[in-house]
Amino acid sequence: MSILGLHPLDVAVLLGYVGVILWIGHRVGAQTSDRGEFFLAGRRLGGFYQFFLNFGTSTNADQAVAVSREIYRQGIGGMWIQYLVLFITPFYWFQTLLFRRVRLTTIGDFFTERFQSPFLGGAFAVFILFVSIIGGGAGFMVAGKTFMAVTPKAEVEWTADERGRVLAFREFRDLSDRLGSGLAPAERDRWEELNERNKLGQLDSIVSHTDPLVFYVVFALVVGVYTMLGGFRAAAITDAIQGVLIVMFSLILIPLGLAKIGGFEGLHATVPDFMFDLFGSAALSDYGWYTVLAMILANLVSIIAVTTGMQTAGSARDEMTARIGMIGGMFFKRFIMLFWALAGLLAIGLYAGDLHDPDLIWGYMTRDLLMPGAIGLMMVGILAANMSTLDATSVSYSALFIRNLYEPLRPGRSEAHYLMVGRLVIPVTLMGGILVAVLVDDLLELFRYFISIPAIFGASIWLGFVWRGLTRSAVILQVAICVMIYAVIPNLFGSMDWSRHDVRFLQMTGARTIQVEESALIGDVDAGLASRVGEPITKVREVAPAAVFFDAVARENPADPTSRLVGLGRFNAEIWVLSWFGVDFSDTPRSWLIALRFFFDALFPFILLFPLSAVTAPVAANGLDRFFAKLHTPVQPTAELDVLALEASYAEPRQFEDDKIFPTSDWEIMKPTKIDYLGFGGSWVLVGVIAALLWLMVNIR
Repeated sequence: MSILGLHPLDVAVLLGYVGVILWIGHRVGAQTSDRGEFFLAGRRLGGFYQFFLNFGTSTNADQAVAVSREIYRQGIGGMWIQYLVLFITPFYWFQTLLFRRVRLTTIGDFFTERFQSPFLGGAFAVFILFVSIIGGGAGFMVAGKTFMAVTPKAEVEWTADERGRVLAFREFRDLSDRLGSGLAPAERDRWEELNERNKLGQLDSIVSHTDPLVFYVVFALVVGVYTMLGGFRAAAITDAIQGVLIVMFSLILIPLGLAKIGGFEGLHATVPDFMFDLFGSAALSDYGWYTVLAMILANLVSIIAVTTGMQTAGSARDEMTARIGMIGGMFFKRFIMLFWALAGLLAIGLYAGDLHDPDLIWGYMTRDLLMPGAIGLMMVGILAANMSTLDATSVSYSALFIRNLYEPLRPGRSEAHYLMVGRLVIPVTLMGGILVAVLVDDLLELFRYFISIPAIFGASIWLGFVWRGLTRSAVILQVAICVMIYAVIPNLFGSMDWSRHDVRFLQMTGARTIQVEESALIGDVDAGLASRVGEPITKVREVAPAAVFFDAVARENPADPTSRLVGLGRFNAEIWVLSWFGVDFSDTPRSWLIALRFFFDALFPFILLFPLSAVTAPVAANGLDRFFAKLHTPVQPTAELDVLALEASYAEPRQFEDDKIFPTSDWEIMKPTKIDYLGFGGSWVLVGVIAALLWLMVNIR
C-alpha cells in the first residue's frame, strides 16, 4: 500500500512533524503582543537559541542540494558554489558586532539613519522584498524536487508523452557514456539532437506523483501559519528543533551510500580522479581557484545585505551572545557541509548519468538508500531545513515592509494594526517564492543570481559603517547603475525575443578535445582499457563549447541542425559591459567567464562609490556624529543602562577618536581589542581545521 508513492509510515512521520510545528506557533503566538516581540523576540534570546537560530537561518536544504548537484555535475570542485562561505565566516565576527551595536530592527533602518534618507531605507526594503522572492523560490524548488524524486510513478502509470521523454533520456545517457570511445556519424547526429533537447528541458529521467505547484502551496501554508502566529520567537524555537533534523538529514545517507559503493576505496574506484580535485582545471570544471576567489569576494560584499543579519544579531541579549551564536552556528554549518559534499561524490559513483536534472539527486538517493520510515525522516529533515530559513526570513521581510515602507506612509497607527499588517506580509512573500519556483527550474541559476544581487547594496553598507565620506547621492546613483547591470538587463535580455536571437549575443567558445591522465576505474577495467583499478591511463575528454553571454545556447528545433540558435538562461550583462572595452572572450574557458562576472559584481560598486562621493553633497555632520557615537557605544546589560550610555555618547560624540585606527579622519575603523584578536583569529583557525577535514575527506582511500 502506498499514498502517492509514499509508504504510510512516511506519511505519518510527515504529518506528525507538521502538527508539532503548528502547535509551537500557536503556543508562542499567544505570548506575542507587540512588534518588538514579533520582530526581535524582545532582544532577549540567549546563546542556545542564538546558535540554532543562526545555524537554522543560514542552513537550507537548497544549499545541500546545490552542493550535491554541482558535485554530481562537476566533481568535488562544484562544492564551491556553497563552500566559498567558509572563507568569509570570520568576518561575521565584526558584522555581528556592527548589527548589534547599531540597535536597529532592519537594514532599511540603517539606510534611513546613516544617510538620513527614508527614501534609501524604503528603496532597500523594496529591493530586498524582491530578492526575497528569489530566495524563497530556491527553498520551494528544492523541497519540491526532493519530494518528486521520492514519489515516483510506477512505469505502468506513465502516459505516452512521459514514456517518450524518459526513453529519450535513457538513449541520451547511453550515447553520452560512449562519447569518449567515439560514435558513428548517425549516432553523433542523434546525440547532438538529444543534447539540444536536454538543454531545452525536454528529457526526463523520472516521472513523479508530486505536483510541484500543489506541494509549494501546502508547504507555504504550513510555514506561513506558524510564523504568522509566533513571529521571530517561534522561528527561534522551531529552529532549535529543526537544527537537529538538519543534522539528521545531512548524515543519514552517508553510511548507507558508503556501504553500497564499497567504502572510500570503492568510491575512488568508480569516480574519476579529476572529480576529486578541490580546484577543478580550467578545461574540465567551472570552478578554478580564480573562480572560487571571485565568488568569495562577491559573497563577502553581499553577506552584510542579507536581511536576517540585523534581526538575528539584534535579538541577542548582548554583543558577545550575538557574536558567539553567529560564529558557532555558522561554523557548525560549515562542518555539516562536508557531509553534503561527500553525498555528492557518492552520487557520482552510484548514479552517474542516471538523472536528467541534478537537482533531483538528493531525493533519488533517499529513495534508493533508505527504508520506509527513514524516508519520512529524510523528508522531514528537508522540510525542516527549508522552514528554518523561510520562517526567520519571512519575519525579516515583514519587518522591512512595516518599518521602512508601510509605517512611513501610514504613521500613527496602533501597535495592533502594525502587527496585523506585518503578519499579513508573510504569506505574500511566500507566494512570491512559489512564483519563482514555478518559473525557474534550475537551482544553480538561482544560486549564482543570489550571490551577486545583494552586492548592489552590500558595498554601501560596508562603507557606510566605516567611512563618513560616503554620501547619500553616491549610494543612490551606484544602486541605480548596478540594478540595471545586475538585475534589469539580465532579466530583460534573457526574456526578449530579439536579444535571445541576436547573433552578437550568441557567441560560443570553441569546442576542444583534451587528454587527461587519471587512474583507471572499474568501468575502464571492464572495457579492457586497463588491467586493474588504479592503473594510470590516458583518456580523451571533450570540452563542450560554452556560451559567452548567456548561460547556454541551443537550437530552437533540436531535430533540425540548421534551425536558429537561441540564448537560454541569464544574460550575463557583466561580460557584455567588459566586451565594450574590446575584450575577446571567444577562447575564454567557462571557469574564467564565471570568475570575471563575479569579480565585476564584487568590485564595480566600490569603483562607483568613491568618485561619486567625492562630487556629491556630504551627509549632515550632526547626524553622522550621532550615528557613529551609537555604533561605538557597547551594549549595556540592561535597557536602562544602555539608554544612559547612549546619552553620554551623544553628548560627547568625539570621545572615541583616540580609539580609531586613523584618528581625526573620516574612517571610523576602531582599533581591534583583545577579544577581536581572539575571535577573528580563532575563526581563521577553525577555517583551517575544516579545510583540513575537507582535504582528508577527498584523499582518504
